[in-house]
Amino acid sequence: MAIRPIVKYGDPVLRKNAEPVVEITPEIKELVADMIATIDDAHGLGLAAPQVGVSLRIFIVDLSAIDMLAEPKVFINPEIIEKDGEHEYEEGCLSFPGIYQRLVRHARIKVKALNENGEEFIMETEGMAARAILHEYDHLEGILFIDHFSAISRALVDRKLKRLAKSA
Repeated sequence: MAIRPIVKYGDPVLRKNAEPVVEITPEIKELVADMIATIDDAHGLGLAAPQVGVSLRIFIVDLSAIDMLAEPKVFINPEIIEKDGEHEYEEGCLSFPGIYQRLVRHARIKVKALNENGEEFIMETEGMAARAILHEYDHLEGILFIDHFSAISRALVDRKLKRLAKSA
């Protein structure tokens, strides 16, 4: 397991539509292990493969920072199959250090994915877990959390975004 550098805003990989994982290979398992080490080191709630520079449909959600019993959950080739309700809460993103914004997302979801062993599962969840899954799923679609900002909110962080983009 290695800690990988987290890609910052401005890197083109964050805007790409990630490619599906065709087969669970030793390289995919190594990527997943590295992503778990990286999210643990960064103290994040979620991390998508594009955030470590790999344009594949994989993300990790780790709610252990807010729930001591939580374990990292691996999602490979996820599909959101149901969404319901709305919930507003403050979000941040490891690719946007220091930028936080209250965003409305669906309150409850159902997601289908493969785990790190290639086994399919369906998960129904709500609250913070649903929010983290939706945030990371957006990364796989090339959608960033700033795309959900209002024009006023976006203008308020514009200077920070320009600095981040220059350092990418």
